[in-house]
Amino acid sequence: MEHVASSVGGYDDLFHHNEGQANHYTALCLRLAAIVAAVIWMLNVAGFFIVDRTMMNMIMPLSIVMFLIPTVLERAGMNARKETKYLMIGCFALGIAMLSAVLTMHTVLAWSCPIILSCHYYSPRVTRFTTFSVLALMLVTFYLGLPVGVWDSNVMRANEDPGSAVLRLEYIRQHMSTGDNIYVRGFNFYYLPRAMILVLVHLISMTLSRRTHALISMQDRLVRDTERIRAELDIATEIQTSVLPSTFPAFPDRDEFDIFASMTPAKEVGGDFYDFFMVDEGHLAIVMADVSGKGVPAALFMMIGKTLIKNHTVPGRTPGDVFTIVNRLLAESDKEGFFITAFEGVLDLSSGELLYANAGHEPPFISRSGSPFAAEPIAPGFVLAGLEDTVYKTGRIMLTPGDRLFLYTDGVSEAVRTDGSLFGRERIGSALSSCGPASPEDMIKAMSGTLSTFMAGCDQADDITMLCLEYRAENQGR
Repeated sequence: MEHVASSVGGYDDLFHHNEGQANHYTALCLRLAAIVAAVIWMLNVAGFFIVDRTMMNMIMPLSIVMFLIPTVLERAGMNARKETKYLMIGCFALGIAMLSAVLTMHTVLAWSCPIILSCHYYSPRVTRFTTFSVLALMLVTFYLGLPVGVWDSNVMRANEDPGSAVLRLEYIRQHMSTGDNIYVRGFNFYYLPRAMILVLVHLISMTLSRRTHALISMQDRLVRDTERIRAELDIATEIQTSVLPSTFPAFPDRDEFDIFASMTPAKEVGGDFYDFFMVDEGHLAIVMADVSGKGVPAALFMMIGKTLIKNHTVPGRTPGDVFTIVNRLLAESDKEGFFITAFEGVLDLSSGELLYANAGHEPPFISRSGSPFAAEPIAPGFVLAGLEDTVYKTGRIMLTPGDRLFLYTDGVSEAVRTDGSLFGRERIGSALSSCGPASPEDMIKAMSGTLSTFMAGCDQADDITMLCLEYRAENQGR
């Protein structure tokens, strides 16, 4: 598992970073082990144990020093070096080996600690190294502990401790001369059962190491995939932004009207779109639309809908006819069940006549000659891409110089605040009217600020798109 993970680019850095953290926690754990060893030492001095105090006074300081060496390595800035983990684990095993030489049968649990601690590195190789080191050291310290450690009457087959190491060795020699090989019997009775327990701990630790290694590798892949998707979404956002008119003033050589628009997607890319363009020298088309759904699929459907509407808006064709054609084309190719609510108006710049078609969209707000904004009572019609044979009607609104038209998507009217209430059309009218004789750009910016204040503490649930058009007099200079 380890070599598979490292063969995929980027995992080496991930696990190298983890090694530094694992070394830190290993040093911390060994400092705790040093405290435990010091407590055992003091308890033995106080007479709670039967271990020879001279032996304990010699071994315990050495064990504590071994437990504290990893902290010294960490403070020396060696956490990032690859060999540091082996040095730290080795110090832990050697410290336990020293304790085991005098405590013998009481240290089986302590021997499992380095193996468990090796799981911090998420590396089967480190776990194997630790287990083999522990098994070898435990065997060596068992035989070293026979003459100097706690007397084990089960191994020695005698309840009374002969005393010194010399007398113990003489006792062992005498038993061996009678055919009772204490070394072999001790290996079978003491070492093998404990070694089998440690092998079980090793297998469990290997499982944890492999599984954690695989999970971290998977997480790394997910992070990289997420970063790639985010980068692609950033590109998609740039593409979407580039297809929406975003240069203002949009028509600096035309003074018959002023126009401004903005779109704030709820996600990286949105399903709303607006558009405005000259159909011919005397007619301006404005479009406001909202695709069902959010994200990339909605954005792709949005691109298709926007392109079709603009391509079929030609001189002499009414907005109702445009929507009838576009609806049929969208319905024929829509396999995912998307639909579009849309409003399109074509303004005659000389007369102020606005021909429009509404496909299930929010009604526009109109301010006539400085009067407060009010929603225009127009029939909504049916959505685009809903039914293939839908025929859309063309309506008519007369604008006079000074009139202003505000188009928006339901992300404005359905903006939600913390108490669950919606912004609503009434607030739209009030917010627009409070702007007074502001320019379309100032009105859109003021509305954005009002919405932000209203939604404070709540996430934006839908795309917010707005367009404001002010109709002036016909350009007398042309």
